[in-house]
Amino acid sequence: MSHGPALAPDATTGRRPHPVGASRRTGWVMLLAGAVGWLASFQLTVDDWRLLHDPSYQPPCNISPIVSCGSVMSSPQGSLLSFPNMLLGLGAFAAVTALGLAVLTGARLHRRLWLALDAGALAGVAFVHWLIGQSLYELNKICPYCAVVWVVTIALFWYLTLHCLERGIVPVPRGVLEVVRDTHWMLLGAWYGVIMLLVLTRFWPYWSSLL
Repeated sequence: MSHGPALAPDATTGRRPHPVGASRRTGWVMLLAGAVGWLASFQLTVDDWRLLHDPSYQPPCNISPIVSCGSVMSSPQGSLLSFPNMLLGLGAFAAVTALGLAVLTGARLHRRLWLALDAGALAGVAFVHWLIGQSLYELNKICPYCAVVWVVTIALFWYLTLHCLERGIVPVPRGVLEVVRDTHWMLLGAWYGVIMLLVLTRFWPYWSSLL
C-alpha cells in the first residue's frame, strides 16, 4: 500500500532527511519573539500610515528629542528597500509566530526549514545592527518600538542557532557545543549589555539630565 512519494536522499549525506523536533524552549522563544516583534511592527505600521496621511500627527512613541519614532520612520533608513521596513517585520514575525505555535504543539520541521529560519534570523540580526548604528550615529534617535524589534530579533537568532547546534543541523565540535550550551544565557546577556552600553554612552548627556 502506497503512502505517498518517499523523500529524496539528501545530496550531501546520501540519507533520506528526517523532520527535526525542537525543545519547548525553542518553541516558546519563536512564539513570544514572533508575537512581540509582530505587535511592534504593527504599531510602527499604524503610526507610519497616520503620518503619511497627516504630517502633523505625533506618534505616542515621540517621547523626547532623543526617544522618538516619527523622524526615524520618515528617514531613508526607515525604507531601505523602497518600502517601510516594518512591512518586512509583519511578514517575517507572523511566520515565526505560526511556526513557534506549531513546534509547541509537537510539529517537527524539515532540516532545511530550520536552516532557512536560522539564515533568515541571521539576515535580520545583520539588518538590526545596521539600524542600531544608523539610529545612534546618523539619526541620533532611539525608536522604542524599533528597540523592541532589535531585542526579539537577537533572541530569536540566538536560540534558533542554539537549536540547530544542539540537534546537529549545523555541525560543530562537541567541545564548542558544550561551551555554548552551558553559557548561552550569559553570552546573550553580554550581547545585550554591549548594545545598552553603546546607547548609554552615545546619549549620556540626555540620560544624565533625567537624573
